[in-house]
Amino acid sequence: MSIAAPVAQSRAILGSVPQLVADAVNAAEQVYGEARSRVAALVSRNGRVSAELIEQHQAATHGLAWLATYVETLRQLALYAARLEEDERLGETETLLVQVLAGEYLNQIVGGIPMNLGEFVRPHDLGLDDASLKPLAAGSAARLRREGNSPDARARLIALIMAQDGALTFGATGLDETIEQMRGEMRRFVEDKVAPHAHEWHLENAYIPLDILQELSALGVFSLTLPEAYGGLGLGKESMCVVSEELSRGYIGVGSLGTRTEIAAELILHGGTEQQKQRFLPKLASGEILPTAVFTEPNTGSDLASLRTRAVREGDVYKVYGNKTWITHPVRADLMTLLVRTNPEEPGYKGLSMLLAEKPRGTDEDPFPAPGMSGSEIEVLGYRGMKEFEIGFDGFAVKAENLLGGVEGQGFKQLMQTFESARIQTAARAIGVAQSALDLGLRYACERLQFGKPIVAFPRVSDKLVMMAAEIMATRQLTYFAARNKDAGRRCDLEAGMAKLLAARVAWSAADNALQIHGGNGFALEYPISRVLCDARILNIFEGAAEIQAQVIARRLLDGSN
Repeated sequence: MSIAAPVAQSRAILGSVPQLVADAVNAAEQVYGEARSRVAALVSRNGRVSAELIEQHQAATHGLAWLATYVETLRQLALYAARLEEDERLGETETLLVQVLAGEYLNQIVGGIPMNLGEFVRPHDLGLDDASLKPLAAGSAARLRREGNSPDARARLIALIMAQDGALTFGATGLDETIEQMRGEMRRFVEDKVAPHAHEWHLENAYIPLDILQELSALGVFSLTLPEAYGGLGLGKESMCVVSEELSRGYIGVGSLGTRTEIAAELILHGGTEQQKQRFLPKLASGEILPTAVFTEPNTGSDLASLRTRAVREGDVYKVYGNKTWITHPVRADLMTLLVRTNPEEPGYKGLSMLLAEKPRGTDEDPFPAPGMSGSEIEVLGYRGMKEFEIGFDGFAVKAENLLGGVEGQGFKQLMQTFESARIQTAARAIGVAQSALDLGLRYACERLQFGKPIVAFPRVSDKLVMMAAEIMATRQLTYFAARNKDAGRRCDLEAGMAKLLAARVAWSAADNALQIHGGNGFALEYPISRVLCDARILNIFEGAAEIQAQVIARRLLDGSN
């Protein structure tokens, strides 16, 4: 495909882009350091960070989280470009993606970072003045701000993207060949078994067929990161990211089913007794057991310390009483990781425990064929294929031996151990959704003719596609960075939170812009982009709403500043 005479490479690329971005990162880090000091002073009392002041100054504290996320993204971009250059794999596409994204994000740091639609963090919100921003007004940072995201660069990049039509990704991912082969295998499966049916499943609010789950099992999707000793493949989190991306690129429901087993497995692997590991992990790895997470309650949301569902020990069983909501895929699940309060006298998190609650599979006609358990479906805009439910427990029995770890009061601590992986996984799913939006938007822009030419020839259309590609590439690098930290055994809640925060916004932006490219047709239910838009919206809410995620990141940053 070609939309115009190609722009000369010399006019589009600034020069040594890896070095330019590395220099700009140093400048951005100076600005961030000043912002952190100013915000820390704002929210501290008697030399200590105050939770009350953090809440009072949410615009500043959450803005600091976004600024830190941008700086870390730029840092990972610079490292990515340097690695590719060293390996002689830094091509024109990769160079322009890095350059465009760096130029845009540096300008947003100075002009305003979008935290959400209609919500921006400006430098003055962080206590910064013109003098504080001087590092970004000179040298490499200034040049990237002025020329990085130029019309020439965008025009050349869209030409390169169109020339790579059908590529798995636009630009090298920086991952090794084995993982990229896995990406290709997942993509072939999606194109053959998922993509042709995804929109029909969505429109009918139908379950993803069980034979799809069986094929996912045969591909090893459920066993990816589990140790070989328990029937797993023993692979790293980067492989999980790639699998999540490609399955979610076809349909977010399949991507979520493909990797949700990992969270249940992590709970058992890190918190369970050896007997529990031997009993449950091999069956999770094979797909024989399908799990569901049962944590959220109607009036608690992110405030798990207020959780009220209780479990009362009666001999060799716990009897469960209470209500849960937003439970995904519970009807066909065999195992619930069920967060309950076992000690009503212990307030907050300390009285919580995790139960491995077994249940029979249900059907649409009889969703919960278990004594003491009932539920009703929550109809949703998107994220379909698994179905969401409210569940009531009234004396539902769980074997006492299925108390995770065998000790009460460890539930919240056990759950927290899974948050890093869950957020990395969610970031990867968001990247897949964003890539799907880019695929659909690019295809439509090339096929749709207006005023005698394809609409991709109009800069306002092609520029949207270029920014989608650049943000997807950058978010990939941030997410893979978090995954590598997790694999190395390092604490990475900060990096995982940043990846999830940014990826969710990128997915929504990509879906919204791709629908805009479709014009009125995008508003029609028959067009898949309408589904992708609905699917993208949930990513900013589950696994930590954007506001909660920013709060958690900010608290970590500010605690580290004292």
